Amino acid sequence: MATALYTNEKLPSPDARIPLAGMSRDELASALADFGIEPKKIGMRSKQIFHWVYNYGVTDWEAMSNIAKGLRAQLAERFSLARPELIERQISVDGTRKYLIRMAPGIEVESVFIPAVSKTGALCVSSQVGCTLTCKFCHTGTQKLVRNLTAAEIALQVMVARDDLDEWPSSSGVRKMTNIVFMGMGEPLYNTDEVAKALDIICDPEGLSFGRRRITVSTSGVVPQIVKIGEQTSAMLAISLHAANDKLRTQIMPINKKYPLAQLMDACRAYPGLSNSKRITFEYVMLKGMNDSPAHAKELIALLKGIPAKVNLIPFNPWPGSPYECSNWETIETFADIVNAAGYASPIRTPRGRDILAACGQLRSESEKLRASTRRKLEKENRDI
Repeated sequence: MATALYTNEKLPSPDARIPLAGMSRDELASALADFGIEPKKIGMRSKQIFHWVYNYGVTDWEAMSNIAKGLRAQLAERFSLARPELIERQISVDGTRKYLIRMAPGIEVESVFIPAVSKTGALCVSSQVGCTLTCKFCHTGTQKLVRNLTAAEIALQVMVARDDLDEWPSSSGVRKMTNIVFMGMGEPLYNTDEVAKALDIICDPEGLSFGRRRITVSTSGVVPQIVKIGEQTSAMLAISLHAANDKLRTQIMPINKKYPLAQLMDACRAYPGLSNSKRITFEYVMLKGMNDSPAHAKELIALLKGIPAKVNLIPFNPWPGSPYECSNWETIETFADIVNAAGYASPIRTPRGRDILAACGQLRSESEKLRASTRRKLEKENRDI
């Protein structure tokens, strides 16, 4: 059973009903108890509804065929199954899809589906509206923090994407969207508890049903929360690194002043379950003339010594007013060869979704859009890189 594809049409005006989509199992059970479901049936009813909402993705109470018609009508009066408003969906020339989703008035987030290059397609989700970190190469860092997203708002990004990709039920054998990466707007470890709650919903085998090894949480280096997120979620860890000495990293990532590299590496070594089969991914954006020399590569190798790791080399993705340029391809390949020779896998990430500002470091959800002439100019610059 597949729910109808979500369209760009606006939802009706918000009603007084309680939204169920995005609730955890416990929250759903509590809501049904408050509704008046008799205690001995709450477990059964919450399991039924949870399965319909998260496995089948239904948005209409009438689809819940194993619940009596009269009860469905009563539930429909109290509870809503509606999705948040999908303001805009853009599709890149390479198939990448960017979603601008309004969770509440003034609360808009972007998430990005990156289609499979081999066997995996990833949804990049946001954990905050805006960001406080002001990393110099990142467009999101130019948007002030509005607030943290709730666990429901994080899970709903997955559901909106699954609607668009027509991938219900969750239990179907073949999926385009196989992985979830917390690499969208915001710093996940400044919202650790809600991220962990969202993962419980996303990974529930009777619901959205993503394996925890298919989830990657990326942090810029919030050291006190790194071990905690591993203990709470068992997710894979990615570190947004981008420089291997404190002076340069502090210059481009101000968080390094608070949590310098020695502390960050200690936290990485303590990450729960770390092994050759559960390596940490270190993300390294290639900035022309800044961090891309052979000497920088050797610094990186020394920094990672003793940590099961791989390195993702990310060609810098430009955005309006960005102060950096992308390293040329020969420079990136030389850097990769040096890191590879030291025993660390260092794939060069193919830029995806640049033409719709959906690539790494380009997300920014403010509603004001680029004028058409500015967008065309930026698209040409992206194609030329």
